[in-house]
Order: sequence, then structure tokens, then C-alpha cells
Amino acid sequence: MRVAPLFLVTALLLAGCGKQPVEENAAAVENGMAMDIEEVPANEGPSTGSTDLAIEENGVATDAWAGKWTGPEGLVLDIAKTAQPGRYDVKVTLLDGSGSYTGTSDGDAIRFTRGGVQEVIRKATGDQTGLKWLAGKQNCLMIKPSEGFCRD
Repeated sequence: MRVAPLFLVTALLLAGCGKQPVEENAAAVENGMAMDIEEVPANEGPSTGSTDLAIEENGVATDAWAGKWTGPEGLVLDIAKTAQPGRYDVKVTLLDGSGSYTGTSDGDAIRFTRGGVQEVIRKATGDQTGLKWLAGKQNCLMIKPSEGFCRD
């Protein structure tokens, strides 16, 4: 059943956009329904106020993401700009190994294909990653729940 995980992922992502405190959103997701969700356009993300996520002068928003991002238990996301604007060498290290991919800027996200699946790197808070070790952090990126990386 692939519908249940898809619903959970969607609910978690939507819960991060609501106006309620994180604890109430988490309870809504656990109960299988999201409460008071505010719709956010795809090109707008949460404002973190961090200079690490700011748009570089004469570049694209995602250029500021170049460098190393770390997660718990040795998880690492390494993004390197290439000579072609808006293209990146993306290396993802997870518990089950590492993979290298070519990423492309898409507004305020980086898209890449991993194992035949289109993936998206986007801004997030530590709370939105779903990883308790990153809770409270504001300068983070995530690919999907439990694949989160932050800079301190």
C-alpha cells in the first residue's frame, strides 16, 4: 500500500505550513487529519531570516546552498555549484551509503533524480524534517521527511 505513506508525507508537509504550534500539527498528523492548514504558493517557503539561505548577488536562490549540510548519525548533503548556472553536483550520504547526482535549480528548490525517482531539495526548519535531533534549528534543507540536513 503506497497510498498510506504518500498521505502521511503530504500531511507532514502541509502540517509544517499551518499557523498552529508544532505540537498541534504533529497531533493532527498522528490522528490522520490536518487542521487549519494555510495554503502557501510553491514559490514561497518559510522565511528563516538566515543569510545562508539568501539569494546571492547575480545568482539564483539555490546558489547560497552550496557547501556541506549535516544531519544526525552521519547524514550529509554536499552541494557544489558547477560552471553552468543553476546546475549542481549533489552528493547525498545516508545510513545505507552515498550517491552522487546532477541537480538543477527550480526556483527555490533543487531537483535531481535518484534511483529513477524525481527528488527535490528545499528549505526547511529542523522541525519540518521530522528528525528530533534537528528540532529547533532554522537553517536547514530537506529532501523528504527523515532526510534533513542543517547548518548551525
